[in-house]
Amino acid sequence: MMLTLFHAPQSRSSRIVWLIEELGAEATIEYCAIAYRNGRKVGEPDPKNPHPDGKVPALIHDGALVTESAAVALYLADLHPEAGLGALPGSPERGPLLTWLAWAAGELEPAIWSKMTGETDRDPAAEARYDAAVGRLLEALWEGPWLMGEQFTVADVMIGSSLAWARFALPDSPLLDSYAERLAARPARIRADARDAESAVLEAA
Repeated sequence: MMLTLFHAPQSRSSRIVWLIEELGAEATIEYCAIAYRNGRKVGEPDPKNPHPDGKVPALIHDGALVTESAAVALYLADLHPEAGLGALPGSPERGPLLTWLAWAAGELEPAIWSKMTGETDRDPAAEARYDAAVGRLLEALWEGPWLMGEQFTVADVMIGSSLAWARFALPDSPLLDSYAERLAARPARIRADARDAESAVLEAA
């Protein structure tokens, strides 16, 4: 199995580095420059990055290209069922897991971004979407300790990584704080953060 992740330090692909550590997967990480960061153009596409939009993450598995965080996360979890971070097709947990992954990318991140940009202050619809997203997240964590109950899954990697960079854009909440603390204490997360910080320093040198 040949896995190569194209990654830029301290970007959305950092969650995939974390996931690789959680899975114990053997993967080569190719560090590359990215053309866009937080929706803004910051440079030209890196020729070695296979992502069609010059973004990250991009994963190549035995010659097949997978892009977009949720897709890459699910793909990797499916490749490593023994790690217990995913859910097998046909299992009762599969539907909820897919829902959380799609919701993370399609609802939570846009809602957080609207709060960060001030859109929620100007647009009642954006404010309602943000409130609904926060409410759904808090409801899941109230039952916790993880999004799908007792089992830590790839959904926690996706949503937990958003919490890491956008905690200030979410309301004060002991539930969110304790969730963030549980995530930060995971050995795989600590290893991934150290790996990412080291690569960021090398990139800047």
